[in-house]
Amino acid sequence: MTLPLNPTERTEQPRRNPLLPFLATAGVVVLDGALATELEARGADLHDPLWSAKILLEVPDLIRQVHYDYVLAGADVVTSASYQATFAGFARRGLDEGAAADLMRLSVQLASAARDEFWAQPINRVNRLRPLVAASVGPYGAYLADGSEYRGNYGLTVAQLIDFHRPRLAVLAASGADLLACETIPCRTEGEALVTLLAEFPQVVAWLSFACGDDEHVWHGERFADCVALADQVAGVVAVGVNCTAPRFVAPLLSRAAAVTAKPLVAYPNRGERWDAATNCWLPGGDATELGASARLWHQAGARLIGGCCRTTPADIRVMADELRGVNSIQRREK
Repeated sequence: MTLPLNPTERTEQPRRNPLLPFLATAGVVVLDGALATELEARGADLHDPLWSAKILLEVPDLIRQVHYDYVLAGADVVTSASYQATFAGFARRGLDEGAAADLMRLSVQLASAARDEFWAQPINRVNRLRPLVAASVGPYGAYLADGSEYRGNYGLTVAQLIDFHRPRLAVLAASGADLLACETIPCRTEGEALVTLLAEFPQVVAWLSFACGDDEHVWHGERFADCVALADQVAGVVAVGVNCTAPRFVAPLLSRAAAVTAKPLVAYPNRGERWDAATNCWLPGGDATELGASARLWHQAGARLIGGCCRTTPADIRVMADELRGVNSIQRREK
């Protein structure tokens, strides 16, 4: 199945980087935090292969509420509930391609509605730019729903991964999102597939973020720096970095990334806990208690897109946003 963009869209829509105004005015882009674990904290049952995408079917307004709370907390970007929304995954639920595509578009519409509701209130515009919506493109492992995004041992080729990602990416590219978040990538092969695929969509911009198991390697074992270097192969990748990784690894990983690319770096780690696919839960042992101080450290290490992943909350993003905007205000005054 392929869903190519209309040829006129390829030639008539120039690529625009929506991150540039934020970087120019504040020197940082504050990302949101966890969606799925925040939905669970609000009573959603995610014990399902669709994970957070299940809520698109059941209680979509709960997703909108979480997005709203993140922009209210200070996020410049909210990321859609499409991480685990795939044609293959919805087909297992009995949904045809049309219904699946509608749900993917709904994920972006919910994020956009929350952003627009926030922006409609003049008080929220003080010292803020209009927040962006990023459409999440989760890894192949998320569709498998067995923890494979923390292993990356798919046994698939680049071409096979391109074929898997292309239909969903085509829908999300035309969904009205400001950019794509190709995230939690556990292996270089999948990174290569996404970079190759993004070249087919010249009007689209995206960030690319890898999930790492230590301070040097992505989960599958390849060197993180080698994966980051893929970002320079296509202009559409406007930022690259790390997500859903233990916070203690982030600063050294950013240093490795800065050595191989000049593109803005991304950092939105989890709380350091480990996902147990067998029991479908996070095991205790997080290592990020002072997220404001951590955000400042990551900024010093070169990150310009900073937020949180699994187990972080709107309260965490508020702390990070206050810290990051404070740091940059001081730096601008000193200049």
